[in-house]
Amino acid sequence: MARVLVTGMSGAGKTTLLDELRRRGWLAIDTDYDGWVGADGRWDERRMEQLLADEPDVVVSGAVENQGRFYDRFEQVVLITAPVEVLIERVSTRTNNPYGRTAEQQAEIAAYVETVEPLLRRGATVELDGRKPVGELADVIEGLQRGR
Repeated sequence: MARVLVTGMSGAGKTTLLDELRRRGWLAIDTDYDGWVGADGRWDERRMEQLLADEPDVVVSGAVENQGRFYDRFEQVVLITAPVEVLIERVSTRTNNPYGRTAEQQAEIAAYVETVEPLLRRGATVELDGRKPVGELADVIEGLQRGR
């Protein structure tokens, strides 16, 4: 079993993927919700340290400034990517998260693809195309969880 971090830009499909993994019975934590991220936009480090100490088999998703501090505690760091046009379409129509609906936020996402995504790519052990069917992506994550 393994700890897996799923990261990527807003709209890449992280939440949808975690929903599918939960449906399949996996422990999956979406750090966009439930107080994992503080007002400074960073993970609550004590809480994340405790989670990773307690759970040898978990999928965590997020894209925050301090996530790199935890890379050594994940067996896999999976980057989910998609073209900017796909990201913008997804964030403008999703109902579970208001971020990405304004032109300013969409411009921010486009800028992050240019500036942040390359940093995420450097830390990733696996990169997946977020346009693939969610079941296919979940199959890959399950394989990583099981060490295949």
